[in-house]
Amino acid sequence: MAVNREELISCLNDLIQTCRDGEEGFQSAADSVKSADLKAFLKRCSLQRAQFATELQAEVRQLGGDPAQSGTVTGSFHRGWLNLKSVITGKDDSAIIAECERGEDAALENYKRVLKENLPPNVLPVAKHQFTEIKETHDRIRGLKEAA
Repeated sequence: MAVNREELISCLNDLIQTCRDGEEGFQSAADSVKSADLKAFLKRCSLQRAQFATELQAEVRQLGGDPAQSGTVTGSFHRGWLNLKSVITGKDDSAIIAECERGEDAALENYKRVLKENLPPNVLPVAKHQFTEIKETHDRIRGLKEAA
């Protein structure tokens, strides 16, 4: 059974908030790490999440809905990015990487939940592509964490 328009808009807005939380979390992490290579990688992740949010906002507009513009404090906590703020104060690159992985764990779970819905053909490829990219980023961050 197809998800109704209101449910679909709600699901997409949740993903938009997930992406905005990731965008902010990665930018905060990039601003705090010492390694230039790691800083560049985290900035790219932040920009990617901004692009994902923009893509999802366009889908919500096509559906006639009002797209979410930012993440939320509650959403940030639930998505795993809130702990990053406390870790950043110590400016330990390995701890920041670990918190980025936790944020990505939560993002993946949100995408998995939404992908279980019967998404329409115009939305499904967007969500699947973003999920795949987030999974690749998660795996790369996990590799960085294990190497640290």
